Amino acid sequence: MRVLFDHSVPAPLRHHLREHAVTEAHEQGWQTLSNGELLTEAENAGFDVLVTADKNIRYQQNLSTRRIALVVLGNPRWPVLRNHAPLVAAAVAAAMPGSYHEVTIP
Repeated sequence: MRVLFDHSVPAPLRHHLREHAVTEAHEQGWQTLSNGELLTEAENAGFDVLVTADKNIRYQQNLSTRRIALVVLGNPRWPVLRNHAPLVAAAVAAAMPGSYHEVTIP
């Protein structure tokens, strides 16, 4: 799958998603895009999954018409997240078009 990390996702997480093609928003020049614009650009570019730490995205955007899947991190701080990277990898692997999954991380 093609996976896009927004600016809130720690880059080292990509090493836990080796079976996927991971790109960071800044690599696309999309670091200044708002959530709605980022979702649209990602869909138009053929990304399958957006990984973000923005828990409010599901309330700010109408996700029912989106093809891109969302995986939301419960805690984006790398010292904590790295211990839960397998949960994120499983959520990305299970993502379906238009799905939403929040990975609970204490």
